[in-house]
Amino acid sequence: MKKISLPIRFGLVTSAVLIAYFLVLALFHKHTNPVFSFFNAFITAFGIYEVIRLKKLEDSEGFSYGEGFKTGLITGTIATILFSVFFLFYATEFNTNFLPELLKVMNGGLGADVGLVTFVVAIMGFATTVVSTLTVMQLFKKTGNIPQKQ
Repeated sequence: MKKISLPIRFGLVTSAVLIAYFLVLALFHKHTNPVFSFFNAFITAFGIYEVIRLKKLEDSEGFSYGEGFKTGLITGTIATILFSVFFLFYATEFNTNFLPELLKVMNGGLGADVGLVTFVVAIMGFATTVVSTLTVMQLFKKTGNIPQKQ
């Protein structure tokens, strides 16, 4: 359990920051503009960066690419699932006018329901998790380069 507690904690914190950001946007009535959701990727990437950095600090000798990748994926997956559940709750229980406003802003004209939009939010979160983890691991992986003699 000790090996997985760090990604769980960072997943919870990352999801809390994502939810707080969404609620701040809602406070200023900007949550229906999809452009602001791009900042979610930076929040997720920063959470993944921090958890991998701490994981490498804890065990620099035993740290491997696979261990770091797994840590980042667990963190991002937990954050994505919790944010998606919050998004579903917000759209169905707290603000029932949110989804029609969102679809009107997007000019989709599609007959999308809350389940489809929540699914898209989750898929975007999982994709952001994978891309962010792959990107961050480029910073923390052990290099295989052989040092050249000068």
